[in-house]
Amino acid sequence: MDDRTNTIAGWVLAACGAALGLSIVGGMIFHSGEVEKSGYPIEAAEEEGGGGAAEVPIATLLASADAAKGADVFKKCAACHTINQGGAAGIGPNLYATMGKPVAGHAGFAYSDALKKVGGNWDFEKMNAWLTSPRKFAPGTKMTFAGLSNPQDRANIIVYLNQQGSNLPLPAAPAPGAEPATDGGNTVQGGGGGGAAPDAANAVDAVEKDVRGQTGDIANTATPASGAPSVDPAAQKQTGR
Repeated sequence: MDDRTNTIAGWVLAACGAALGLSIVGGMIFHSGEVEKSGYPIEAAEEEGGGGAAEVPIATLLASADAAKGADVFKKCAACHTINQGGAAGIGPNLYATMGKPVAGHAGFAYSDALKKVGGNWDFEKMNAWLTSPRKFAPGTKMTFAGLSNPQDRANIIVYLNQQGSNLPLPAAPAPGAEPATDGGNTVQGGGGGGAAPDAANAVDAVEKDVRGQTGDIANTATPASGAPSVDPAAQKQTGR
């Protein structure tokens, strides 16, 4: 075998050795053993205990509520309601001096049977539950507005409503575990809106126990009521908006 043949053979052996070495190193780096768990683990939400923080009682929120902000929230209601004294009913009843008055008690307005069944007067707990979800509070109500999911928005608008001719004293913040100061109204089962809290003690309780999702914060697209602050400059001036 001449020198040229020996040189070629040497290069071939060197190339084979280099390839073998790279294969070994690559196997060490890119280990292809069995994967213990595929993908990235996603921690499941804890289902038992330690759920969402308990909602602050409305009586506690009322103490720091802002009526001016409530007037702004009321713009969602003004499509259907007037709130000035002597204002005409529109799609919904006039709301002047509503707090403390009978539920479904505005003379001359055609309320749904569902709301009539609730009974009692509009106290702060009832109004809070009603504004949370009219459909849960009185299943079958004609009220088209879905409600307000934000508790502070509800506190603000309740204080604003109370200042419009009612002026009831605000309730004291309850002690931990104390029952709210309300008769709760009667439960309303069935009706055109269904109802999903058959074990509720009253209408307020029904809103808390209804298993359906939140219905709040859906825009009210109804035609503004005649005399509503959203369209009536005189009503705007009277309500301070």
